[in-house]
Amino acid sequence: MDLPVMPPLRPMLARSVKGVPAADSVDGGLVYEPKWDGFRAIVFRDGDEVVIGSRSTKELGRYFPEIEAAVREQLPERCVVDAEIVTVVGDRLDFDTLSQRIHPAASRVAELAERTPASLVVFDLLALGDESLVDLPLAERRDRLEQALGDVHDPVHLTRTTYDAAEATEWFHAFEGAGLDGVVAKRLADPYVPNGRTMLKVKHARTADVVVAGYRLHKTSTDEQPLLGSMLLGLVADDGRLQHVGVCASFTAGRRAELVEELAPLVADPADHPWGAWQDAAAHAEGRLPGGQSRWTGTKDLSFVPLRPERVAEVGYEHMEGQGDGARFRHTAQFKRWRPDREPSSCTYAQLEEVVRYDLAQVLGP
Repeated sequence: MDLPVMPPLRPMLARSVKGVPAADSVDGGLVYEPKWDGFRAIVFRDGDEVVIGSRSTKELGRYFPEIEAAVREQLPERCVVDAEIVTVVGDRLDFDTLSQRIHPAASRVAELAERTPASLVVFDLLALGDESLVDLPLAERRDRLEQALGDVHDPVHLTRTTYDAAEATEWFHAFEGAGLDGVVAKRLADPYVPNGRTMLKVKHARTADVVVAGYRLHKTSTDEQPLLGSMLLGLVADDGRLQHVGVCASFTAGRRAELVEELAPLVADPADHPWGAWQDAAAHAEGRLPGGQSRWTGTKDLSFVPLRPERVAEVGYEHMEGQGDGARFRHTAQFKRWRPDREPSSCTYAQLEEVVRYDLAQVLGP
């Protein structure tokens, strides 16, 4: 491979802001795009050679053979693009089926590629032919991108854009129903800055009351000084079961030690815990349990300290992944405060905001 922009390359990043910024709030103006909820990918193509790099620069190609094939079929002979890999179930994005692709067995990857094929949504052009475009302003890169990818078709898509902050605000509310993450605002005058947080992102912010049913120790924890790393959170399903919905983290070092001491009276026997089945390896084949091994962490120990599910916390979250009583927090939640006034039995899915569904096809466009 011999391109003017070569792997590995870290993608340009965004920092969070509250509310969609006005188009005239920065010199040169802004362009707005939907914020896709998938795997960020820098795609390099030099003839038949294709490299798909992740946000951390690890190669993703082996997990998405159908994307590699689509790149060879539809993208320019020699190019580098910034994009997002997504999967669609029904009329919305589905991150769970996407994460299942990170599997060591090629046969399993091939099966999933056939069952739920991935799509590639492109939003920036970093190189074309022998020319690097990273130093050009975004306005020029976008024009070149539309010219180069004007005739792409499923499973490759060119992301929608608008220069109207009011329309972007409508997208922010409506597109969540199709599984999107929010809105991104980009400065039209900016060059491409790898690993630089120069873009702006607006994401949904909500709170929920959850049951704290366990915790994992921090990686720096020792026998002499145990430190809490993350709390395991649950919501009560319609049938009364306590469903594991994610974790909350981001505590100071001092608070980590205090929490271990504070929660010590609640430590429970795993045999009496709602999630005690995590100790049984066979149980993991039937569903997502909090003690299971992660595709992303390999052999990392994900065991936890079980707690009697008696304490309620308020946490901040962005949005849920999945539907019904199987839904869980898409990202790590943020601890807000303890809620001694709430009973664990009241922490049900009914408290969560129900997002109006929106047809993803309307977001992707023709």
